This record gives sequence, C-alpha cells and structure tokens, in this order.
Amino acid sequence: MKYNWQLPDWPHFSYDSNEIEDVLFAFAEETGHVSGIIKTLPEHLKLDTVVDLMVAEAIKTSEIEGEHFSRVDVMSSIRNGLGLNKKPVPVKSKMAQGVGKLMVEVRATYAEPLTKEILWSWHELLMADSRNIQVGKWRSHKDPMQVVSGSLGKEKVQFEAPPSMQVAKEMTAFVHWFNDTAPGGKKEIKKGPVRAAIAHLYFESIHPFEDGNGRIGRAIAEKALAQTLGRPLLLSLSRTIEADKKKYYAALKEASLSNDVTKWVKYFSGVLLEAQRQTQQTVDQVLRKTRFFDKYSTLLNERQIKVVKKMTGDGVEPFEGGMNATKYMSITKVSKATATRDLQYLAEIGAITVTGGGRSTSYTLNLDV
Repeated sequence: MKYNWQLPDWPHFSYDSNEIEDVLFAFAEETGHVSGIIKTLPEHLKLDTVVDLMVAEAIKTSEIEGEHFSRVDVMSSIRNGLGLNKKPVPVKSKMAQGVGKLMVEVRATYAEPLTKEILWSWHELLMADSRNIQVGKWRSHKDPMQVVSGSLGKEKVQFEAPPSMQVAKEMTAFVHWFNDTAPGGKKEIKKGPVRAAIAHLYFESIHPFEDGNGRIGRAIAEKALAQTLGRPLLLSLSRTIEADKKKYYAALKEASLSNDVTKWVKYFSGVLLEAQRQTQQTVDQVLRKTRFFDKYSTLLNERQIKVVKKMTGDGVEPFEGGMNATKYMSITKVSKATATRDLQYLAEIGAITVTGGGRSTSYTLNLDV
C-alpha cells in the first residue's frame, strides 16, 4: 500500500467540483446568514460570541487528541490574550494557557502569509510544558512517523508520514502552496472550504512535528478559511469534528491513499457547514442569556448571580445535571437552609424551573424569557 506522498502526482491534489457544489453553496448561504445576525448584535454581545467560540475551539481541538483542560484556565488565557481582563488572570495549566494563546494568535494574524517560523511558534505555544519531544522544530527522529490505533499488542498503523529527512523539503513546498493559493496568489483557490480542506490534509499528510500535528493542522485550516473569507472565523471546527472523531479519522485515512481528494473535500466542507450552523446556536444562546440577565439581575443578590452564571456555562456547553441544594452549597459556601431558601426564591420569580421532588429535586435555568 502506498500513501499519497509516495504517489507520482504528489502533491498535486485534484477534485471534482461538481461533487461538492451543493455543500459549498449551502456553506456560503449559512455564512451569509450568520454574518447578518452578528452585524445586528451590540459590540459586547459580538465579543461574548467570539470568546465562546474560541473557548470551544481551544477545548475541543485538545479533546480530539485526548487532552482535557479546565474551562476556567482556557477562558482566562483567551481573555488575557484579547486584553479583556483588567489584570491578567493567572492560568494554572501551561498547556491550557498555550492552546488559549494559540487561538488568539491564529485569529489576530489570519491575514499574514504563512512561514515556517509561524508554525514553529505555534508549536512552542502548544508544547510549552512538554518534555522528551523536540519543540518548535521539525521532527528529526529516524523512526517512522506513524499514526497508530488499537490497544497494546494489537496496534494497527493507520498512516505513515514521510521520513524525517524529507520533512524540511516537504514543508517548504507546503508553505509555498499555502501562500500561492491565498487570495491574490498565483494559484488562488477561491472556494474557502476547498482550500481549508486541502490545507489540512496536506499538512497532516506530512506530519512535520513529533506531537501536536492535529491541533496545528486544524489551526491551519482555520487560517486558510479566514483568509479566503477576509475575516476571522465565527465557528468552531474542532467542536464539530470532536462530535464524531471516528468519521474524521476514517475520512483522513481514506484521503491519505490518493491525491484525488473529492471525497475528503466534500466531507470537510460538510464539517464546516455544520460548524457554521452551530455558530447560530451559540449566538442564540448568548442572546437568551442576555435577555435573562436583563430581566433578573436587579432581583438577585451576589451569591444568586454567582450560581446563575455557573448554570449558564460558557454558552457552548451548558451546566450539566441541573442545580440542587448540595451543589448550591458547594458553589456559595452557605448553609443548606440558605441554599434551599435561595433556590425556592429563584423558582418563585421564574428564574429557574423545578423538576422531581424530595432528594431528587433539581433546578434548571429558565432562559425562555
């Protein structure tokens, strides 16, 4: 079996535009719709939406690789990077801080040409706390770079990248391709999802780093799409991929065997379309939270506001399991009697709804106001 980089037509990717026309049209239509909604929002709500999406991307791009970070740490890193905190908030995890910084960096510099130095700096951000791997440089080990699945003793090679001695040459060609296909480039690819799909596959096929290739590859896809759209993205690509990782890896594996990338481009464009649709849901959630606080904020004391904010989550993943007296006590450090009284009050004014009874009593936020 030969991989795409071993074939004589590498890296000259081809695709059937007729096969992807419908999904590209749907993406353009959805993007226009979401952009129209965003433009009508007050500036503070636009910012809330952007932060929510950046947090989702940072967390989900890491979860795809099996790494789980504190939402508070990621949020703090992103808000620090955007200058939204009056004083920078300490971030406990260096890796959470790094992925947050990467999200800010990709967004802030989307229009700049790609360079190997930019890719190395991204890798340094991601791998700041890593040991025993080469950080901020192309891989140089002599062992084959393989993507392996399966349990110990039953490993199965899904893909093998070019040997390390070829990486520098391959990445020089990749950087030239990326910049040549950008808006105004001599080989411009005008359809954003197509360029993003090929850029991601091309980079992943080379797998130039010892670790972090998936996360940087998704950042490259985001940069490619943002350049073609002419603005930073308002979607979380990784959130959509993480929802069905098996399909993502299966599509990558199939695409790695040929340089006809029609099926891959169709799949990846569909992911972008779904991500854009989820952006609209995020905007709706931000608007619902805003209406809620406009109605109830003057009726709540500080501890009640603290609990309600906890229940709203981050606008991407809501507070799970409902609220109860025990959770309320843990969050606010008050007695059970005070927690019960506060929850009853919130229910009386319509801020929360009650389900169950007795020890199974649970409260959920009523955002339909």
